[in-house]
Amino acid sequence: MRDAKALTITYLTPVTFASLNGSDKEADNISNIKKITRETDQYPYVSAQAVRRALRDQLAVMGRSLSEGVTATIKKGAATTQQNPKEYIDDDLFGYMGTEEAKEGKKGKSIKRTSPVRVSPLISLHKYEGDLDFATNFMGVEAGGDPNIFETEIHSGLYRGTMLIELDRVGCGEGFEEDLPNAEKASRVKDLLIAFKNLWSSGRQTRFLADISPKFIVAAMLKTKNPIFLESIMPQNGGVNIELISETVEDYEDEILEKIFGARKGLFSMLPEGTVSIGKALNEMAQWIDEYYK
Repeated sequence: MRDAKALTITYLTPVTFASLNGSDKEADNISNIKKITRETDQYPYVSAQAVRRALRDQLAVMGRSLSEGVTATIKKGAATTQQNPKEYIDDDLFGYMGTEEAKEGKKGKSIKRTSPVRVSPLISLHKYEGDLDFATNFMGVEAGGDPNIFETEIHSGLYRGTMLIELDRVGCGEGFEEDLPNAEKASRVKDLLIAFKNLWSSGRQTRFLADISPKFIVAAMLKTKNPIFLESIMPQNGGVNIELISETVEDYEDEILEKIFGARKGLFSMLPEGTVSIGKALNEMAQWIDEYYK
C-alpha cells in the first residue's frame, strides 16, 4: 500500500426534487440553477466550489477547527485564510492562496498551497426539463404592499461526482516546515471520508431540502494520480453500466492496488459483483488509509 499515490472516489446520488446550486438570474423573478449545455440539452450541476464548501462545513460540524477568513495584507487584495496547514485541516486539504505585503524594501510575494483534494462538479446525468416551482412572498402585504410572485428552477435526476486525494501531499510540502506525524495525516483523510459520507450542501435547503450524500461509490487506491472512474460510471436500466466499470478496472489493473464498490441497497437494480454497503465501503477505505500511513 505504500506504493499508492492517490485515492479516487466516483459517486452517484439520486435527487428527487431540488434546486441545488444557484446561478445568475436570467429574469428578475426567476432563481436559476447552474447548468451546462450539450448540443441542445442543458444539464444541472453543483459547482466544485460548492462541493468543497460542503466538505468544509461537514468537517466543522464534526468538530474540526477551520481556518477563518482574514483580510488581505495588500490594498485591494482578496481575503484568504490563516494559511496555516499545520493547525487547520482545511488549509491542509483544500489549499489556499494569499499575499505578503512588501516590507522594508522587500518585494511583496504570493503564498500558496495547492489543494491535495481535487473535486469535480457534481453533474446531473439527466437533462433539465424546464420545471419551475411557483411561489409567492406575502411579507408586507398587511402593510399595503403587493405579494411578490417568483419562480425557482427545480430538477430531478441522478448526479455524478468525483474526488481524488493526493495521499503523498497531505500534511507535508507547501506551507509546512516539517511533515505532520503519519497518525495525524491518516486522521485528516479519514475525517474527510466521514465528511464525504455525510455530504450536504447548505445552499437553498430551507425550501428545497435535498440529500446529496453518495448512494453508489466506486473507489480505488492507485499507484498513479488519475480519476479513472470520472467518465466511466453511467446509469443503465435502473442500475449502473457494469461492463463499462469492468473495462475500466481491467484497463488500469496495473495501477490499481485496491478497489471497492458500495451502494445503498434497493436504489440500483444492477450493481458490480461484490458490492457492499456504503458504510462498509468507507470503512474499508479508512483501513487502506491506516495501512498507507502506518
